[in-house]
Amino acid sequence: MNETYLTLRLPFNLCCDEARLLLSTARLFRHTALHLHSLILKENPRITSLIALKRMYRRRLQEILPNRRYVDGAITLVYSIYESAQALGVSFSDIEFKSWLLFQQSEKEHPCRNITLQKDYSFRITTINYQGVGKRISLKPTIPKNYKQTLGKIIGEKQPYVARIVLKGFGERKNMLWVHGEIHLSIPYRFYLEHFKRYKRNYGKLLGGVDVNVDRINLAIIDRYGRLRDVKTFWFEEASWKGCPRQRAWSIIGIAVHNMLRYAYHHGVKVLFLENPETLGYLKTLWIKKGERRSNNYNYRVQFFRNRIVERITMKTPLYSINIEYVNPKGTTHSREHDEVMRRYGLDRHTASAYLIALRGIEKHTIIQKAII
Repeated sequence: MNETYLTLRLPFNLCCDEARLLLSTARLFRHTALHLHSLILKENPRITSLIALKRMYRRRLQEILPNRRYVDGAITLVYSIYESAQALGVSFSDIEFKSWLLFQQSEKEHPCRNITLQKDYSFRITTINYQGVGKRISLKPTIPKNYKQTLGKIIGEKQPYVARIVLKGFGERKNMLWVHGEIHLSIPYRFYLEHFKRYKRNYGKLLGGVDVNVDRINLAIIDRYGRLRDVKTFWFEEASWKGCPRQRAWSIIGIAVHNMLRYAYHHGVKVLFLENPETLGYLKTLWIKKGERRSNNYNYRVQFFRNRIVERITMKTPLYSINIEYVNPKGTTHSREHDEVMRRYGLDRHTASAYLIALRGIEKHTIIQKAII
């Protein structure tokens, strides 16, 4: 079973010679990944595992990018794309690479040799110029306050991590080259839970249903008999606007998610029922294919938010010692039962959906009733 990782995103700006070195490393990494893709299409090897792929192509790719860890990072990236194509039934020859610029070390170790976290929260990064010569540079990203404690634990506990440099943009200003990007630091999710769990125990006996939309989270709390005990709406309208920067949007959504979970915990919720992400993904595809859109950017809003917010709630819920269960959302928004719930309790349609999700959860998972008594 694959381990779940949590990724910290640390933005940075860099100029002059260091910026050129980051760009050259990212371009060499991209060229390595593209070359591997073309080699696989040309030679059609029997790919049985990531290790086998490394054995087949590592030496040849090091002629382009003379750094074993970065070459392995490129091979890992291409292999993950290959696996995804196989799972989706898509031909590997139909894969097209977007215009990304990044480089990564896929090995989990401490310290990460090529992208090394220092005690002062700076990073020492191995770069490669176009002549194949390596050089270490220092990079000081912007560290959000809530990340400093996590980084301190990584250093203090010597926790192995995976690191990546993603270049978001570059340009010239006052005859100087500037690059803007992010350092992505990935740590095991279990490590995050061990050190940052907010509530160790949960003595609640109630159940909650959550309905996720592009601008709000609706929570309905019921007891084990299905009686409605409380409702609450948590808004994040600004995050759903298309012009809102992605980092700010997820910061706003993250605050709403934590507010919802904190409210649920302090109001005795032991189990939360969420819409099944797999079913949501299938319904999302149907909505887009049918052309159902309520605004010009409806497809963007549907694709970008609902599944991602459900995933975010799932990741954060263990911090509050609340259990998660999934239910099929079909019929919880448009049905006779839904209209009846709205009339009976005077609820809006989203809160009524949250109530129906909670009821469906308690019906499907009857064993939960015994667990919370």
